[in-house]
Amino acid sequence: MAVRILTLVGSLRAGSHNRRLAEAAVQIAPEHVEVGLYDGLDTVPFYNEDIDAEGSVPAAATKLREAAGEADAVLLVSPEYNGTIPAVLKNAIDWLSRPYGAGALSGKPVAVVGTAFGQYGGVWAQDEARKAVKIAGADVAEDLTLSIPGSVVRFAELHPVDDPEVTEKLTVVIEGLAARATATATV
Repeated sequence: MAVRILTLVGSLRAGSHNRRLAEAAVQIAPEHVEVGLYDGLDTVPFYNEDIDAEGSVPAAATKLREAAGEADAVLLVSPEYNGTIPAVLKNAIDWLSRPYGAGALSGKPVAVVGTAFGQYGGVWAQDEARKAVKIAGADVAEDLTLSIPGSVVRFAELHPVDDPEVTEKLTVVIEGLAARATATATV
């Protein structure tokens, strides 16, 4: 049985470099790993405890929670917006963190990768994402990172899947996350 990794992308733009990085993860996943790209973060309303009550949880939030609950691990792909995590990704983490102590991320292995225009590849946003999912109860894979700088130039004419350095490093993250999910499942 394949390890299932749910991938959430913090950019809503169809042609975003981070979306393309997530697409690369789907394409290069080894046979024993199924990487799924989640679509629909743009339909999830901002987290509000008033609507997070039995019988009133929005369908888009329920769908996100179910997808995360069915996954063995989660891969967050984050650009950097004004030095921090994009709102859409933070909102997804907020929905997945509830109910407190039993949310869809609770105990689940999570890795964070991404690319950004700047010289550090979005490291601040990725650090913020790791912090948020850790507080949400996830098992954060601190050792599985990938920050790709200069995205606008590097991926101007090259899809990340066609960049050998990127695919090599992304494969390490995917395989490491899958191994962590397998180890978690056997505990």
